[in-house]
Amino acid sequence: MRAKRLGLTTLQQAQAAYSLIPQAIPLIESYQASHIAFYLPFNGEISPLPLMNTLLEQGKKIYLPILHPFTSGQLLFVNYNCKTILKFNRLGIQEPVPDVRNIIPLQELEMIFTPLVACDKAGNRLGMGGGFYDRTLAQAPHIISVGLAHECQQVEQLPIERWDMPLNHIILGASR
Repeated sequence: MRAKRLGLTTLQQAQAAYSLIPQAIPLIESYQASHIAFYLPFNGEISPLPLMNTLLEQGKKIYLPILHPFTSGQLLFVNYNCKTILKFNRLGIQEPVPDVRNIIPLQELEMIFTPLVACDKAGNRLGMGGGFYDRTLAQAPHIISVGLAHECQQVEQLPIERWDMPLNHIILGASR
């Protein structure tokens, strides 16, 4: 699946990213969500950046994950805007520079858009193997979880483990 998404052209990546907007906006509106977490794309993941920018223009609060500096395997979520300073974390993924003043408690997040390697039609998600999102979702079952993926990343059925947290929704980006 990683090879498939890496094989997409720059144009296909962009088309897929923009195709998320008309699918995600009605979903967000249906939950009246205003505190929404995203991720920065890595290794061919579908980019949520066009959607994030649209939501920022609408006045929504956007948050990005950072690796918890003291608790291994945990994520914190930090407010994001166009002035947010980014750095590369130990996994080589961009994240905001930690600032305790910008951290939102998980209880205040309403919706989270997650990256994935593969997904199935039942809402199961295969991540990169670190378990970061599964632990986050297990700690905050009130958060509406939405997986973002390219169409080529969906399969009929994934093997699941007891710790895997199914997603509430999956949005597939189309590149046509």
